[in-house]
Amino acid sequence: MQRRIEQKWRPPLALVLGCTLVAVLSLPLAGIVAAKLAFPYAGVRASIMISVIPVVVVAGIVGWVLYRILLRPIRTLAARADDIRTGQAEALDPMRHYGTAEMVSLGQAMRQMGQVLQGREAVLRTYADHVTHELKSPLSVIQGAAELLNDDSLPDADRHKMIANIAQATERMQDLLDAQRALARASEPLASGSCKLSDVVPIGSDIRIIQDGLIPLSAEVVELVLTHLVGNARAHKATRVELTADTQTLTVADNGPGISAGNQDRIFNPFFTTRRGSGGTGMGLAIVRRMLEAQGATITLLDRPGAAFEIRY
Repeated sequence: MQRRIEQKWRPPLALVLGCTLVAVLSLPLAGIVAAKLAFPYAGVRASIMISVIPVVVVAGIVGWVLYRILLRPIRTLAARADDIRTGQAEALDPMRHYGTAEMVSLGQAMRQMGQVLQGREAVLRTYADHVTHELKSPLSVIQGAAELLNDDSLPDADRHKMIANIAQATERMQDLLDAQRALARASEPLASGSCKLSDVVPIGSDIRIIQDGLIPLSAEVVELVLTHLVGNARAHKATRVELTADTQTLTVADNGPGISAGNQDRIFNPFFTTRRGSGGTGMGLAIVRRMLEAQGATITLLDRPGAAFEIRY
């Protein structure tokens, strides 16, 4: 899970530039005053040294502060932008130093942009990796049925069966393509906002709110996520779904059979499903994760009885 940017006070850029301007204007005046005061006692050369050395030291300190607050964060952000372009996952981690408040905003915008770009790249890569395999089975059914239908001696009962197989395979392909489009749309950020958990909980007597709370995600996002998770729980014969919200997390837990150890690392993979025979596309949890990532949130599977998911925002 990606770390958040540390929230602490950072000087605004206007304050940094104002202090720098004051220092630049004050240093020559301070040098002149120091030389004038020292001249009657130390002579010309010593007076010049007395006035120049402190000015140089203070100028060096100002330069170091500007390097730390402005130049170094700008160079780091430029390097991060290049890492995002090349797909480096660590490019989305917070920087150690942001310098000014404006740099924090810029860094957060870059992280969000990187998440969107990498999410969309993952969608395309996922499509290339999986769609050929997933579509191969229904295409084989259609091809085999078409070949058999060319046989004029095929009994009518078998002919009707082949036509039904073609229709079923076509429907399966359409479901897969619709799910893929839904996954692509899930990568697009939705409107930001917040909502109360009890206002968006799907209707059902099997749902219990253990702890209500305000969630910093839009009602549309929370409703879609809960619809997927509760629907999965019901499809796996769970009779109770418990929801617990606090200031940082939303937990969705059910009393179903849970997820086997061999499948726990695969449940968020697109096209992975244990309900293929009943029409499952295996895109529900992938869509949920992609949608939450687009909002800056994460979802993880908890090690608890049944199936329990933690959404951290």
